[in-house]
Amino acid sequence: QVQLVESGGGFVQPGGSLSLSCAASGSIFRIYTMGWYRQAPGKQRELVATITSGGSTNYADSVKGRFTISRNNAKNTVYLQMNSLKPEDTAVYYCNAQLLRTAVAALRDYWGQGTQVTVSS
Repeated sequence: QVQLVESGGGFVQPGGSLSLSCAASGSIFRIYTMGWYRQAPGKQRELVATITSGGSTNYADSVKGRFTISRNNAKNTVYLQMNSLKPEDTAVYYCNAQLLRTAVAALRDYWGQGTQVTVSS
């Protein structure tokens, strides 16, 4: 069994900062891409940022220059540093990991339970 446990998030005023972390645990052979997605009320889930095991990153245009994704491969953990937050960043943020549970298993997506980020004055 694989678990992705998120921490961080909360309430912040516009212009403020928050950080998220997500640790993957359980029966894991290898983790490839990890990332963060978000879903605002009434909207579809959207990509925020991803990072490969080699450190290559990809960001949504809406967060470029404000958010930074990083990871610690030894700890199977991915982070999201969010600066200059805006009200439109308000959403539930989900951690994602593409991983193999064994050397012969199929590559699968796993998701965290989600953590709320609210940006408001």
